[in-house]
Amino acid sequence: MLSQNSLANAIRVLAMDGVQAANSGHPGAPMGMAEIAVALWTRHLKHNPADPKWPNRDRFVLSNGHGSMLLYSLLHLTGYDLPLDELKNFRQLHSKTPGHPEYGHTAGVETTTGPLGQGVSNAVGFALAEQLLAAEFNREGFPIVDHYSYTFMGDGCMMEGISHEACSLAGTWKLSKLIAFYDDNGISIDGDVAGWFADDTPKRFEAYGWNVIRDVDGHDVDAIDRAIVAAKSQNAKPTLICCKTIIGKGSPNKAGGHDVHGSPLGKDEVAATRAALGLTSGAFEIPDDVRAAWNAIAAGTSRQAEWGKLFAAYRAAYPALATEFVRRMKGELHADFAEKAAEALQAIAAKGEVIATRKSSQNAIQALAPVMPEFVGGSADLAPSNLTQWKGCRDVRPEAMAAGGNYIHYGVREFGMAAIMNGLVLHGGFRPYGGTFLMFSEYARNAIRMAALMKINPIYVFTHDSVGVGEDGPTHQPIEQTATLRMMPNLDVWRPCDSVEAFVAWQMAIEHRTTPTALILTRQNLPHQARDAGQIKAIRRGGYVLKDCVGAPKAVIIATGSEVGLAVTAQAALAAKGIAVRVVSMPSSFMFDQQKADVRDAVLPRGVPRVAVEAGVSDYWRKYVGLDGVVVGIDRFGECGPAGQVFEFLGITAAKVAAAVEGVVAG
Repeated sequence: MLSQNSLANAIRVLAMDGVQAANSGHPGAPMGMAEIAVALWTRHLKHNPADPKWPNRDRFVLSNGHGSMLLYSLLHLTGYDLPLDELKNFRQLHSKTPGHPEYGHTAGVETTTGPLGQGVSNAVGFALAEQLLAAEFNREGFPIVDHYSYTFMGDGCMMEGISHEACSLAGTWKLSKLIAFYDDNGISIDGDVAGWFADDTPKRFEAYGWNVIRDVDGHDVDAIDRAIVAAKSQNAKPTLICCKTIIGKGSPNKAGGHDVHGSPLGKDEVAATRAALGLTSGAFEIPDDVRAAWNAIAAGTSRQAEWGKLFAAYRAAYPALATEFVRRMKGELHADFAEKAAEALQAIAAKGEVIATRKSSQNAIQALAPVMPEFVGGSADLAPSNLTQWKGCRDVRPEAMAAGGNYIHYGVREFGMAAIMNGLVLHGGFRPYGGTFLMFSEYARNAIRMAALMKINPIYVFTHDSVGVGEDGPTHQPIEQTATLRMMPNLDVWRPCDSVEAFVAWQMAIEHRTTPTALILTRQNLPHQARDAGQIKAIRRGGYVLKDCVGAPKAVIIATGSEVGLAVTAQAALAAKGIAVRVVSMPSSFMFDQQKADVRDAVLPRGVPRVAVEAGVSDYWRKYVGLDGVVVGIDRFGECGPAGQVFEFLGITAAKVAAAVEGVVAG
């Protein structure tokens, strides 16, 4: 019978050879976690390499993503579409084996893991999605949603603050189908972690409410297997399996030290490691019997076929539920979405309410929720302020997780919220949105960036969008946040000026398949802007003519959000002086920049001087107004005081806008 050492050594060989060929990478973790991988992937992981998107597969996340050769070795050996040549091409341009695993780039990679701690946080989202989908779709005798989420994590994941946020929630939610493996090797790039990481990690996770299995020999496949069986035997808590390992195990001269963490072993040490492991094969060579033992296609295909029979019976018994499940897992919109959205938009435009755009956002959610059963809303402890709840939403409650729900109270955990939302999207079946104050997007930013990088579509509801926060003062008054979010590639940022634009922003956010969306919303009430049908349609372009003038304009004012009202007031004052001005509302520069040149030129005619106004940093708008234009903005931090007084003090007024226009017209 083939030994477990042979299976583990196949990982070690591919990992050290791949890193050596690239002369770059992290061989230590793959070599040290090889037996953990053998126990999980050959004895427990339910997956089908022939169909990486099988809905009821177990999810696996390598949170310590720098050890990517571990995942690539596993995907290659078990039969995913990752040929050996790709492992030989590790870390090279356009290879399927980048330095850190990338979602959508390599078959079998469930999420992009690079920044430490986000992978395990995504895994919390995966496990939550499984729990909520099971509550919604499973029926007696038909467990069509029944799978585990597994994650490997190292000391770096444990040290990053986001793991505290997400793992605390996992314990609170009692996500028993989440099983994490802690690679406790005591080493990071700087050396022995004892000097900077003295936490009692098992106690920490026990305090979160996790089931903790301590002191497992990470190089004993049978011991790891027993730990996994024990983890799966209980259904009340997520499990942390603490595995003591030797980083770089197998390397006779570098194992156990930081030299093997993030550097190739070197040609001589690779040869010495082969000799120490008793291997005579050449680089990247894996014996046929080892390959056969690793291959999981037959077993995976059989498991999927069994599930397919179950789902066919489920479809016969519950045809409507089955159809809805398929739609949700494909990420397709409800057939009635476009019609219901059009009706709601027409009603909102006719009503013409003077309300804050945070309230406009809530109204949009309320209108769309009936055709968005995939909505999972939430907020980082600010639901009454973000207005993210809707009538009929059901809280996800720790004491009743089996009942499911569609609204999450994340607590004061903005970063964890955003990363868990990524996991919900990646799992499939949900469209999550989460709210906080715009100022605290700073805490969530790296998870937002990961969503944009992965081309997935969570929605962020950022309220209290400017110095209009007023009395809360400069700590809570966003200045640079909207501009820096706009600078992030593949993030659609909308700053609507009223209920109509806010609803269109929600429509666009929902329709996006490969782009996350940030909605930037006010606390203060904003005036309704009258529009004809053509203008309402044009909102989707991101920038459009809201108020035009008679004849050719002498200048164009570009505005967003709460400053659109100032621009309209300034236009009227200038008209009284005989200065014809066009007002352009640009709620989404992301969408506007994607329009054809003739569309953009029709909105912003060439050669006509421009003034932009927004209660935030000014530099972003230079790409529209040029060096000869003027930006009425705020290039300093705010002040504490009533909102109106703060706007006046900082010069965000209609009078300032009008004066700026007169200046550019005069030349």
